[in-house]
Amino acid sequence: MSDAAPRPLAEFWHVFQQSRGALLGLAVIAAISLIALFAELVAPHSPIEQFREFLLTPPAWQAGGTVQFPLGTDDIGRDVLSRLIHGARLSMLIGLIVVTLSLAVGLALGLLGGFFGGWVDTAIMRMMDIMLALPSLLLAIVIAAILGPGLFNAMLAVSVTVVPHYARLTRAAVLAELTKDYVIASRMAGAGVFRLMFVVVLPNCLAPLIVQATLGFSSAILDAAALGFLGLGAQPPTPEWGTMLASSLQFLQRAPWVVTYPGLAILITVLAFNLLGDGLRDALDPKLKQ
Repeated sequence: MSDAAPRPLAEFWHVFQQSRGALLGLAVIAAISLIALFAELVAPHSPIEQFREFLLTPPAWQAGGTVQFPLGTDDIGRDVLSRLIHGARLSMLIGLIVVTLSLAVGLALGLLGGFFGGWVDTAIMRMMDIMLALPSLLLAIVIAAILGPGLFNAMLAVSVTVVPHYARLTRAAVLAELTKDYVIASRMAGAGVFRLMFVVVLPNCLAPLIVQATLGFSSAILDAAALGFLGLGAQPPTPEWGTMLASSLQFLQRAPWVVTYPGLAILITVLAFNLLGDGLRDALDPKLKQ
């Protein structure tokens, strides 16, 4: 039928593509993902290979630079471009693992609190309030310091700090859905608690969670880079952007490119995820659709 209602996916894309910022963010994230996926093919050198005769070589367009190292080298002769490309893989992996872990735990806590209420809800929400009362980066630093420096421990620390956001968002969405007619009808039809949770209610709570997860990617990358900068994240010679910043900070004035490019990589990636998250929010929230 020509006047039939548009399909949900087509309607979503129609609204989403109206935001140029969201399309730009999606394009940048797609490009970074492809670079990260094919890092071995794209990178001109190994990220840990040292060219001792090219210490702190400037970018190719500056005096003393060479096309062999387009973005220059660091203090021990490693290619900055190759380390940035392999760092993109780590950053995307960090975002994926952090969002997956925190979303899974936050979903479980939010569903439990929303469905069972009473002391279960009170205990979960007060625990989340205590965690939210602490600065997230400070809490991540404490957890990473207790667990010890390392990339996995840094991801675990960042995951713990963002769980309250998903838990509270899930609980609020569940409480809003439980009063609706379709849930009451499912209860009357004899649906069990687990069916109500995961089949009836949860699919209708996913829109705000998808937006939060997208924005959570940028927060995860930023917090992991901060932990790496403080020496609590990935350890040298791992090509992680925050660690690259920390190890090159002393050369800021003598060789600014070794600090500038990792910082720009973090900035561009975080900005792209924020733009994508804003576009998803506009496309998935019925109140914001034009």
